[in-house]
Amino acid sequence: MKLKHLVLIASVVMAVCATTSCTKDNTDSDGTLSSIKWIDLGLPSGLLWADKNVGANTPEDYGDHFAWGELNTKSAYSWSTYKYSNNDGLLDKYCSRPLYGRFHFTDTLTILEPEDDAASDHIGLRAHIPSKEDWEELIDNTTVTWSTLNGVLGLLFSAPNGNSLFLPAAGICYDSTFDYEEIGSYWSRSLETSYPTDAWGFDFGPAHQGINSIRRYKGCSVRAVK
Repeated sequence: MKLKHLVLIASVVMAVCATTSCTKDNTDSDGTLSSIKWIDLGLPSGLLWADKNVGANTPEDYGDHFAWGELNTKSAYSWSTYKYSNNDGLLDKYCSRPLYGRFHFTDTLTILEPEDDAASDHIGLRAHIPSKEDWEELIDNTTVTWSTLNGVLGLLFSAPNGNSLFLPAAGICYDSTFDYEEIGSYWSRSLETSYPTDAWGFDFGPAHQGINSIRRYKGCSVRAVK
């Protein structure tokens, strides 16, 4: 009887291990997707940037668009569909000023928590959406040029160490509209604390680039760092 029990336990353990290995086959040892390549641009912080957008198969693919703090794509991007509002633009989370909170709600959260971070959710817990400061560091320590990669328009960040990073001009989503004509809009994980209906993002076109505030309900691209 004891032998049968041992055989049964061993079978269960082997089944569990087999199932677990299936979930780990596409991940690196740090829990990130193995299809992601991490680019070292020699930044002072040592931060590494993913070579492609969340949801993309190649560096020039647009990938997916997310409202700030949401983990999934959707057909319409508006206050009425936004996770932390309810059609009126009043906020239930990440709200630094009572004027913008439902029933004057406020909290102290100014950076996306991992459970609200599309990069952490889709790639792994060591990855996250860049902060406003991370974007500033990238811009300040690379040469930025309007470029193309395999026919796709975007920005090329060239580092002194010879490595480079390409961001496709993947557009922005609002309401049921996808505006993609030579525009790139990428989230940071940083709240715009003066106007918490907005979060900081990096946007660009052929003649402009910079860090600006963007309405949180809009659908922007996500590029991961770790």
